[in-house]
Amino acid sequence: MSGLANSLLIVAVAALVIVRQFRARAIDTDRRWWLLPVILAVAALREPGILDAHHRTESGLLLVVELVIGVATGAGWAWTTRIWREADGVVWTKSTKASIAVWIVGIALRVGIYGVGTALGLHQDSSALMLGLAGTLLVRSGILVWRAQSVDPASHPAPAYGDGMRSVRRERA
Repeated sequence: MSGLANSLLIVAVAALVIVRQFRARAIDTDRRWWLLPVILAVAALREPGILDAHHRTESGLLLVVELVIGVATGAGWAWTTRIWREADGVVWTKSTKASIAVWIVGIALRVGIYGVGTALGLHQDSSALMLGLAGTLLVRSGILVWRAQSVDPASHPAPAYGDGMRSVRRERA
């Protein structure tokens, strides 16, 4: 795939996933939750330009940093997602406001990595970003499935990071 096609695929997948996660959705722990991330990873790894041919070490290091950021973003997103089981046994998920912060930080870090690569004069292909997105989705889905399997029936929602936090605004006197 060309860089433009990769970029469009990344934007489409990210938009679809983000929009869907901010609505309450039933989660099926038996389905193939790993399939989309694996498809994205295979598509990214098939590209020959994932590493800069003239700066293999530097671009490889940036790729590793991209993957670490992707894994951290996926884990943060999963742990800031609210999970609960209804009385009928269906497990539901919904991302929280803290999830938005995780995405903003993840995107800012990725922009920073791109800036470092540009400053070093590296050719940066969109397949590295696609591989990072695959890592994000794989880790997030894996943690959510694991959390969903541990939620007791008809219990209170499993806490998400940021639940129960009060606003710091001052009241008018």
